[in-house]
Amino acid sequence: MPPRKASGTTTEPTRRSSRIVSQPKEELRGAAPKAAASKKRPAPSTEGEGAVPEDDGSSAPKKAKGSKAKSKEATLEEDETSKLASVEIGDVLPAVTLKNEKGEDVDIAGLAAEKGVVFFLVPKADTPGCTNQACGFRDIYPDFTSLNYAVYCLSADSPAAQTKWQTKKELPYPLISDPKRVLITALGAGEAGKTKRSHFIFEKGGKLLEKKIPVKPVDRSASLL
Repeated sequence: MPPRKASGTTTEPTRRSSRIVSQPKEELRGAAPKAAASKKRPAPSTEGEGAVPEDDGSSAPKKAKGSKAKSKEATLEEDETSKLASVEIGDVLPAVTLKNEKGEDVDIAGLAAEKGVVFFLVPKADTPGCTNQACGFRDIYPDFTSLNYAVYCLSADSPAAQTKWQTKKELPYPLISDPKRVLITALGAGEAGKTKRSHFIFEKGGKLLEKKIPVKPVDRSASLL
């Protein structure tokens, strides 16, 4: 009896792709998605974008040392000048402090506490006309002191310039430096940044007896005695 044929369809064995078979295992492993193999780049930080950096004070401009003190002194000087009223006949010496030729403070109002005071004003120290004027007071200086009057030369020159002139011409009386022309202007002898040649007589106690503006260099003070 002939053998029976198996019923149904014969299943063929599964075939693998020759392409896959031909690839080495290492290459198959490397075929993983790039997203898994590559690292994600961190998103660029936006922190601080458009923000103003904190100011630690290091960038702020520093003021020069002593600027506040200088500003305060300048204000005080300006106030002192503005408060100094004009001195007319019968008025007393104003309360103001200036420097003498030695750089020492001089209380102007206190000069007439014990004796009369003569101020003669010169435009500029150690110039021909002013030297003529100063030497005129030098030559009759003893006459003033014998009458209990003190003599002072007042100008806008620096104490150093006055000292040099005093030594050179042997001037026996003190010199008062008024660089801002505070007292000079109050006496009426300051104008447009210049000093008018003049002289003033204050009695003991400080009352103004006589003022003469302007005078000539040869107008010595013998007429004041």
